[in-house]
Amino acid sequence: QTVRWHIELQPWASPTPSLNYEASRFLKYISTSQISCEHMNLNSLKGYSETTKKPWSVCLDERFSLIHRIRSKKCRLYSLGLGSDDNQFELSMANSGCEVHRFDPSIKSAHIQQGRHLWHHRLSIDWRDPNPAIAAHKLHSNTKKLGTVLNEFGHQKIDVLKADVESAEWKILENLILEDVVEQIGQLVFEVHIHWPGFEVSGNDSTVVRYWYSLLRELELKDFRLFHTYKDLSKPQMFLKKEAFNASSCYILSWVNTRWK
Repeated sequence: QTVRWHIELQPWASPTPSLNYEASRFLKYISTSQISCEHMNLNSLKGYSETTKKPWSVCLDERFSLIHRIRSKKCRLYSLGLGSDDNQFELSMANSGCEVHRFDPSIKSAHIQQGRHLWHHRLSIDWRDPNPAIAAHKLHSNTKKLGTVLNEFGHQKIDVLKADVESAEWKILENLILEDVVEQIGQLVFEVHIHWPGFEVSGNDSTVVRYWYSLLRELELKDFRLFHTYKDLSKPQMFLKKEAFNASSCYILSWVNTRWK
């Protein structure tokens, strides 16, 4: 199997590159469910009390593995974040018996266990591993790719990957696709930011939106189906620094891997 360095870019949405066409295709795509999910509410889980500040929706339908793995206490959640105080989703998953790993570079020590099922790790998940020459100068290099962390933790699979990484999500998602790590994940719940291109995403506006769209189409090719979209109206309503297209700067998108058993 050859290593891919770039994702497959989709054809332009129109005969000549146009931000209007790219934006409308992309926004329609992220607003359209590809599969229905009847049970997305964690309130049905034991030990779940209050609603979360944001709808981190997972699919608990019987035809997908997550609900069965929660019941059998075999589920695993990885949560990627940056100093977020909204840990209700992680706590509720831990209370329901899931093994929860929270990665956040801002926590005080390298590893903290909270309760029986929740671990906090002072690690930032990135789209590249640190340069060994630079990392050698630091006693602990706390930036790693998800695939590297899975290998180090001895984890083959993650039932849910939740990410709220303030615009690093596009490059992280690209890395998961290029390295086939995404196939080890059952459900993805990502906050995506579209008020600017994101870290290390370059090009003019129409090129950026085509790249975002192409990334999400790659997920679809890997049998991920979008089942829930939350448009965050509390955030600035911006699309690539413009008040345009009736878009929010922030959406939470939830996918289920339909191939995952």
